[in-house]
Formats: sequence, structure tokens, C-alpha cells
Amino acid sequence: MESSFRTAGVKLPLALLLPLLLAVVGTVYGHFIVEKSSLKILSPISLRARHDAAIGNFGVPEYGGLMVGSLVFPAKESTGCQPFDGNKPFKSKTSRPHILLVDRGGCYFAKKVWHGQQAGAAAVLVADIVEEPLITMDSPEESSDADGYIEKIEIPSALIEKSVGQTLKDALEKGGGEVVTELDWRESMPHPDERVEYELWTNSNDECGTRCTEQMNFVKNFKGHAQILERGGYTLFTPHYITWYCPEAFILTSQCKSQCINRGRYCAPDPEQDFGEGYEGKDVVFENLRQLCVHRVANESNRSRVWWDYVTDFHIRCSMKEKRYSKDCAEDVMRSLDLPIEKIKKCMGDPEADTENEVLKAEQELQVGRGSRGDVTILPTLVINNVQYRGKLERTAVLKAICAGFKETTEPAVCLSGDLETNECCERNGGCWGDVKSNVTACKDTFRGRVCECPVVDGIQYRGDGYTSCEAVGPGRCAINNGGCWLETLSGRTFSACSV
Repeated sequence: MESSFRTAGVKLPLALLLPLLLAVVGTVYGHFIVEKSSLKILSPISLRARHDAAIGNFGVPEYGGLMVGSLVFPAKESTGCQPFDGNKPFKSKTSRPHILLVDRGGCYFAKKVWHGQQAGAAAVLVADIVEEPLITMDSPEESSDADGYIEKIEIPSALIEKSVGQTLKDALEKGGGEVVTELDWRESMPHPDERVEYELWTNSNDECGTRCTEQMNFVKNFKGHAQILERGGYTLFTPHYITWYCPEAFILTSQCKSQCINRGRYCAPDPEQDFGEGYEGKDVVFENLRQLCVHRVANESNRSRVWWDYVTDFHIRCSMKEKRYSKDCAEDVMRSLDLPIEKIKKCMGDPEADTENEVLKAEQELQVGRGSRGDVTILPTLVINNVQYRGKLERTAVLKAICAGFKETTEPAVCLSGDLETNECCERNGGCWGDVKSNVTACKDTFRGRVCECPVVDGIQYRGDGYTSCEAVGPGRCAINNGGCWLETLSGRTFSACSV
């Protein structure tokens, strides 16, 4: 029932499982790195020492900070797989929070932490039950629970070695005073200079379940912060996309033909995992490549931040669910954002050619971990200052982690405020609909960046997609451009075809 990063990854059709192993794991440079916070036992003094603790990939690690807490171990339900009895039994009654210790096994890591949070714990440590190298605790691919607990986890967690867990449990059993521990995330995020460099490994597929929903919600909600940070020169952001290749022996199979471009060199799983219906994997590769080129081409004119607008707008306007995931729809989005379509096409190259694609080849090479980063094996993956981010992919949690990548006292003002405006509507109306005559626009600046929503003006409601059209509806619509109807003045009298 547990989920970890030892073999974690996106779900792949069987035909693409071998290419994944060949393209990512099998390379001589490939390696996976467990990001660790520092666990320190402060008391009893006889146990004072530092230990490794692998940061959980859900909840909110306190990047840039630390937590000192009094350790508690449940008398019953030591695995934390069932809700704990009582009303927040582990909520501290003093200024020092409680850190809950539970045993590994029996259920998902995330469920243990969720039960700990419900019981009032400020953090959760999971003790391994065998002596082995630490792994990263991941959330399950899908949460079948009605309450969607994974998204609600707000506390940090970490996995510790069996021997460390046993030491802590023995100390608690002996009694004689508090067992005080410190979780220290201050050095978990490097800060080598005054600019934070980060990258998001993402995907244009919107039919892959919980993971795809998570990453698209993140892009939509974080883009305002991202664009302000980039505009101010505080950060350098780069998007990336995972592809796999098809082995030579399978290139002519229907699976590889439907999921790959450039004669099997770059592949993505079939969105529905059904080769007989819907979109194909190669459709996803096309759009992934287009989004990479949007960033590359926009970067040439110092507009790389428009990638966030393009990806958000494409997801809204060109959804697979609405059968609009297409080249034509993508080009409509590019036009609305004043992106040079021909340059982007040139960047994409010929997907039918039996040659390497410069852009996608570079992406495959970058999937392999070098230095402190480790391999990229799941989607989405966020990397900040060459370290894989751990925790939920959520606006405020990620902003906190990015801000921890600045040296102390050098962080920009956006790090100190969660509510802000991006002023994108001042430039080409943000790519949204607008009526010059009536000075009405669908563009709104929010903390998410600009959004295109038909407005309400002087009590008159506009309706439409917000990108290409908005029309006044209901009572009062004739007051706006005469409702789009015929209007003429003769002999001092005005005649109108508009009626409500």
C-alpha cells in the first residue's frame, strides 16, 4: 500500500515501459537522490546527535526554517493507518509543538501523515521497519478517498531509519522527561547567489488523472508570482517535458507509430491508454514540443514569462475533454498572445522526419540526473537551485521554497506578500477580449496573473469565452454600443433596432 520514489513514475503502457528503462534508468549517469532534512535529537542529552530524515513529497516542508518539538508515540495504532481516538490527542498544550512518531507499513505514507495532522500533530516522523537506505515518501497516484486527504495535508513529514526510530521509541518508553527533536530545513534549499533558478517538468496532457490536474492547477495559480519574479530578474525559470524513445525493434508497431514522432525517437503515453480511441501519444509530444518552443522563442524577445499565459490559456481553450486539443486551437492561443507562429513552427522542426529533433533531444538528456539533482522520473517534478522540491505542488508552498533559495535578507518583496497584482492587462490587453469603443475589457489582474473573464460593467453582464468574444446580455444591454444593433439619427430623432 505504500508509495515511494524508488520506482515511482507516470503510468505507462507496456509498450513504453522498456524505453523508459533504457532512456532514463539504464544510462551510466542515472541516479536518484533522496532530499534530506536534518533531524537532531536535543534531549535527553545522552542521545544528542544528528540523523538523516528523508523529506516527504506531500504536505508543506518548512523550507528555510526549522521546527523544535516534543516527540509523541501512540499507545495504539502505532502505524497511524487508522484515525486516532479523541479530539486532537496530539495537539500540544504548551508553546512547543508535538511531533508524532509512527511505524512504517500497513497503508500509504500520506494517510499516516493525514491522520497525524487530524490528531493535532505539527509534523510526522515515519520510522522504517527494516534497515535499508532511505527513500522519499510519495503520495499515491490516485486518492480514492472521498475527502481527498492528500491535498489537505499541510504539515511536514519525513522518513527516518529503523535504528533511529527504535532509539527514539526506547527513550519514550523509559520516561524520565521529554524527548525533544529538531527538524531543520534551512540547508535543504541551496542559495548560491542572488538569483533562484528553477524548472518544472510538466506535461500538456490533461487526461492523466490526479497528477495532470495537480500540475495544471499549479501553473494557473502560480503564474502571477512566477511572472513578477522573472520580470524583476529575481528568478530564471525553464519548463521541461519528459519523453521516451521506442526501441528499434518496435518502431513499426502500431503502439510506437501512435505514440512517437521522428521515427520512434520521442514518445508519450496514449492519453486514454486505448489506441483505438481519442487522442494519441504523439499528439501530446507535438504539443509538448510546441510549448517548449513557445518558451524558447519568447525568451529571444525577453518575454519568456508568456509561457505561463500560453500554457494556462491552452489548457482552458484547447482541452482534450472538449475535443479542442489541436494545432489550430494552439495557434489561436498564440495569436491572442502576440506570439510569432512561424518562428515557433521553425523551432519545432519536422516531426515526421527520420532525424533527431534538437529541442527534444536536449530534453531527454536533461532527464538524467547529474550533480545534486537526481533523475527526473515522475510528472510533475519541480527543481529549485538544482534540488528536487519536496512537498505539495501548491502556490504558497512553492513560493516559500523558492524564497528559501535566496540568501537571507536578499529575497524580493513578492516573498513577503501572497496577494499581488501582475499588471499584465496593460500590455496588449493581456491577450483577452476588449472593446475599444466602450473601453470594456475581459482582462483582470489577480495574484494568479491575468485572467480572461467577461466582466460586469455598470450592472450589465457580459458573456463569452473572455478570449475572443464577450457580449452584453440581459436588461441594459442596449446601453452598450446599442447592443450591436442598427442605430440611426434622422431629423433629431434616434431610431434603434435594439430592444430588451
